[in-house]
Order: sequence, then C-alpha cells, then structure tokens
Amino acid sequence: MENGVELMALPININELINGKTVEWERIELRKGWNPERTIKTITAFANDFNNWGGGYIIIGIEEEDGKVSLPPVGLKINQIDKIQKELNQLCRKIIPNYFPIVEPVEFQDKEILILWCPGGSVRPYKCPDSLCKHPNYFYYLRKYSSTVKPTNDEERELISMSNIVPFDDRVNHFYDVSDFDLSAIKIFLNKVGSELEQDVPKISINELSRKMNIAEGSDEYLLPKNVGLLFFAKEPQKVFPSAKIEIVTFDDEAGSSYTENIFTGNLFQQLTNALSYLKNQIIIEKVVKIEGIAEADRFYNYPYIALEEALCNAVYHRGYDNDSTIEVRIYPSHIDIISFPGPLPPLSKEKLKNNIFDVRKYRNRRIGEFLKELHLTEGRATGIPTITRELKKNGSPEAVFETDDDRNYFKISFKINSDFISNSKKFQIAVQVDVYANFFLISNLDDVLFGLDSFREQTTVQVREQVKEQVELTKINKLLNILRTCIVPQTRKSILNLLNLINHTENYKKNILILIKAQMLERIIPDKPRSPKQKYRTTKKGKMLLEVIGE
Repeated sequence: MENGVELMALPININELINGKTVEWERIELRKGWNPERTIKTITAFANDFNNWGGGYIIIGIEEEDGKVSLPPVGLKINQIDKIQKELNQLCRKIIPNYFPIVEPVEFQDKEILILWCPGGSVRPYKCPDSLCKHPNYFYYLRKYSSTVKPTNDEERELISMSNIVPFDDRVNHFYDVSDFDLSAIKIFLNKVGSELEQDVPKISINELSRKMNIAEGSDEYLLPKNVGLLFFAKEPQKVFPSAKIEIVTFDDEAGSSYTENIFTGNLFQQLTNALSYLKNQIIIEKVVKIEGIAEADRFYNYPYIALEEALCNAVYHRGYDNDSTIEVRIYPSHIDIISFPGPLPPLSKEKLKNNIFDVRKYRNRRIGEFLKELHLTEGRATGIPTITRELKKNGSPEAVFETDDDRNYFKISFKINSDFISNSKKFQIAVQVDVYANFFLISNLDDVLFGLDSFREQTTVQVREQVKEQVELTKINKLLNILRTCIVPQTRKSILNLLNLINHTENYKKNILILIKAQMLERIIPDKPRSPKQKYRTTKKGKMLLEVIGE
C-alpha cells in the first residue's frame, strides 16, 4: 500500500477489460485525462453498488468515443501517474466513510495508463463532496447505465436502508481462515483468465494474494476469507458449503419412476465445468438431415448447448448460497428443467416471468458473476435470457418457460425437446381417470398424462384440467395444491397448517399432510424419524409433476 492507495496487478485480463469483453460497459468509465472532481463521484457511485453489479473500473489515459473505447490510448506520463496516485489518496479521504480503490499502472499498447478498480464497498452508503471547493455539500451518488448521478428521493431512502448490507458472496466468513484457500486453484483461475497477477503468486504470501484478489478482508492480525473466495478456491468447498453442488438426474420416463443421478462437487469452477461437460457429451444429440438438391445438410440438436450452458451458469450465479438446497437439473424424455433456490429478487415476479418480462434488477451475488464472466462461463449482466432465446430459435426449439411462485421460493427454466426428436408416427391418446380418496384425488394413470402433457401439451392440457376439476371440489384442490407449491422448499408441520389457517392438531395433520404423504406427493426429510422435532416436509417429484398437470 502506498499513501493509502493499493498498487497491484489486478486479477483480471487487462486487454479483455479495456475491450469490454469481461466487464459490461456500464461498469467502465474511460477518461482521457485526470479529473479529480468527476472521479471522486464515480468512485463513490461504484462503492455504493446500488444494484449489486460488483462496482466498476475507471480507466485513465484512454479516450471514449460514442460510449466505446478509442484506441490507441492517449496515455499518461510517468510523473502524471505519480501525481494522480498522491492526489487520489487525499481525494478518497473526502469520501464518507473513507473508501480507497485498488490501483494498477499498466503499460497498454506502448502507453502508460492507470486503472482504478472500485469494488462494491462493505460499509455503504458512501457520500462525497459535490465539488472540491472549501465548503462543499455532500451527496450520495449512483451508477445509472453509463452515468454517475445523484439518486432520487426514493433511491436515496433505499440506499440508506441498505446500510452495511453486503451480498452474501462478498461477506467475510468468520469460521474459516485464508489458509483454507487452495493456492493451486487460485493459480489455475489466474492462468485461465490471463491475469498478470499469476506471475506474482510465488513471490507473495497467501494473505497478500488474498487481498489483491479481494477475496479476504480485515486487519493483518485478523484477515478473514470472503465467501466468494471459499466458493471458488477452498481446499474443501463442500465442507464450507455442503449444498453448493449441482445434481443432474436423468429419468427413464416422464413419471420419474427410475433414474440415474450424477452429483458434481468441488469449487464452483470445477463443478460447473464438469456438469457442462456432462451435458454436452452425454445429453446433447445432433441430428443431420440431408435435403435433396442442397449441398449442405441441415444440422440441429435435441437441445442447443449454449442455451443450457447459459441457464446453468445463470443458476450458479443467482442462487442463494446461504440456502441449503442444491441446483437441480432434471432430464426427462421430453424436457429438461433447471431449478435453483431461492427465486429471483424483485422486481421480477411470477407474472412477469410468465409473460417473459425481465426488468433490470438487483443481483443476489455481485462477485460470483464477475468471476464467471472472467472465466467466459457466462455473458454480461442481463444478457442471459436473450442468449437462451436466440439459441432456442436458431435451433428450431420451443421457447423456454421461466417460472417461480408467488413468494419467489425457487426459479425454474424448462426446455422442451426439439420436436424433430419426437416420433410422430402415432398420435398419442390419453384417458384420465380421477378418483376421490379421503378428500384428495389420485390420477391412476399419471405417467400417461404427464407424457401426453409434455409431448402434446396443447391437445391435452385443457382436457386434463377440466376432467380433474369436474370431479373434485375446487376448494380442496386449491388447498392441497397450495401445500405442494409451498413445500417446494421444505416446511415444518406447524408452518403448513398455519398456511391453511388450521391449528396444529392430529386430525388436521392427517387430512392435509398425511394424505399427501400416502399419495406420494409429499415426503418427510427425515423418513426414519417421523416424530422428530426437526421434521420437515417437501414436495416429491410426483407432486411437482402433478402441479404441472393441473396447476395454474
């Protein structure tokens, strides 16, 4: 550290940063020269990180033209860089509370430039003077698209309400130490992203390396790892986060009566790349159709790989790592579901997802997204859904279905198989038989219904729902379906009965919970101890499929 400002190689590929390949343009501010008044406002805005985008970068010595980088760089003189660094130290002391970016002088295309890395701060909100005169006024600043602006009254209230709230992935973990980092995993990452910091690894301590990568925080005597560092670089990631894994389950039929399961563990980079490799090599099937009179054959796939890749990376990016549920990939003969927990943050809602409305939104994890983009495992912010849509259309596949519940407990993306991979030699006919049993219903040929629904949805959906609803009292359906929806995330007996406005009584338990267990729609998470005080109930695969048949 020099004069309060840290000088170091950045854990990112500088060439890709400057060309906007790994960081979105909204998070990069290009400056031809040094403008201290404008710079302090932008540093403050990045530190406030209002949308949890991960802060941003100020690059001095490169001109901007129409919002893009103009090369070759203008560059800075060495004495200018020294002067800026000294002035920057005094400037950042004017930010309340004090905030110091991470600084790297870089030689780029034979010119000297200066890069200021401004990660989201851990003690926001931050404010700074609106001018560098003697008695300035102090204001908060935010980033809106590519501009630094003062917040509206509503935005200022929301920013203040975020006081000291740090996203889970960027928080320090008090139960582990920087010695729990795997140095080889860090070197692999730096090598993969092409960071010059890799060359410094043998020369510096793990403490210094952790600081340079911003994966640890605290005093020298009490330096603690951040959760993002443990997720990507822990020696034993699942010891720290037991549920941080990807489960791929391949079902032999639509009912899920038999299946094979593959569980991918390790750090986030390992498990994600291994799971994607499995999907690409074991699940994706290419079909080549030779068209008479045309030299080039028509090639398409049961599922476009890039769409699945983006969806799975999206699940890794946006899931809650303080949640005890894994990421699930369920592969059926007719479709693939990718499910993560919990669901999206506002303003996204069940209705917006149903209508394919994806607002610009706040992010649950600001650092995980940065690492995934640097590894080229995901595209920029807000580009995932358009990428999925584009690749499905290019492959001639049906549109993806995006789903959550009213309480945003989960997020599911469903992909239907390309219709050319389904045999159309025989029209599929189904008959639905509905029985009333102990105030509930069982669909005796559920397997056939589900297959028909998935393969010929438009022909069967209305028929199935109408037959069910004609023979079963609507209030009972809605009550019990509500339990199944709620128990996507495991619930206690008391919370389930509270949902129905019922007292925690044995008879209510039998009529509303036990009946679902007997119908194999609900299951105990501790099956061998049904009376355990820690007992919770969750919706089974059969229950989830039933929701698809007669749900809204």
